[in-house]
Amino acid sequence: MNYPFLSQKSWAILYKKGNQLSKIAGVLSGFLKRFLLLFSLSKYDYVFIHREASPIGPPIFEWVIAKILQKKIIYDFDDSIWLANTSSANRLVAKLKWHAKVSSICKWSHKISCGNQYLMTYAKQYNPNVVFNPTTINLNYQNHQKKNHQKTEEIILGWTGSHSTLKYLDLIIDEIIEIAKGYKIKLLVICNERPEYQDDFIEYIKWSSKTEINDLLKIDIGLMPLTEDKWSNGKCGFKALQYMSLGIPCVVSPVGVNNDIIQNKKNGFLAKKGDWVISLEGLIKSIDLRQNIGENGFDFVQKKYSTQSNADNFLSLFLS
Repeated sequence: MNYPFLSQKSWAILYKKGNQLSKIAGVLSGFLKRFLLLFSLSKYDYVFIHREASPIGPPIFEWVIAKILQKKIIYDFDDSIWLANTSSANRLVAKLKWHAKVSSICKWSHKISCGNQYLMTYAKQYNPNVVFNPTTINLNYQNHQKKNHQKTEEIILGWTGSHSTLKYLDLIIDEIIEIAKGYKIKLLVICNERPEYQDDFIEYIKWSSKTEINDLLKIDIGLMPLTEDKWSNGKCGFKALQYMSLGIPCVVSPVGVNNDIIQNKKNGFLAKKGDWVISLEGLIKSIDLRQNIGENGFDFVQKKYSTQSNADNFLSLFLS
């Protein structure tokens, strides 16, 4: 069973301005649900915890589950969540997040599931039972499709992500503006918040789980710029994998796990600072290149990073 801390209603308003009383009520409701959930855990052998049992405060629930209830915790995380990653959206609650609790939960866990080697190295400081469990894509989700690249007058460069990661798009916006001067392109931004960019060639689509696949399929070339830092090294390449799983060629920063996922110029492009224009121009000019890179990316995800190919690995977390 899946028991999220916040309801969908609370999550929808969490990062919006105002609604302070509703936000407080949503968080308090989450803590109440967590407390009541403890009384139902006697019938379970394992408790799977993704990131943390509660987004703020010390690891009280995890301690009770491991030490009082004596349940086997499978602890899963796919970001460098022991580091503070403060943004304007979460600055007010950053001090309440209690980042240091990650090491404690690692110590109390039966097994730890990590999405890349960087995260595994951190976890092994506190627990030897660490399993590589990569971020995967469900190729059967919402009638998952594969893009068929066709000749069009306008090539769409696309980026998808949350408001907290929009800052990474800033890293390459000047290069995209430069490309727009010589080619007929559009930059499609799929996010839960509108970007500040106002150029005519930029289009915004509000992210929705109901339209996510169809929105992504509008993209001809996917973008994943990142900074080289500890937080980015903990990322598990989900954005690149999303593009690739749909047959969309992508250009990504050579940071962290991206170097393992992308075989440069075979199933995608690794672009250091200064290489973005060259990589994007090659894909913009050639429909055959877009099609071939897209096909190779899809095949790679299907074999290595799909939920179907990783099912046995995931289930092994609960076999001992």
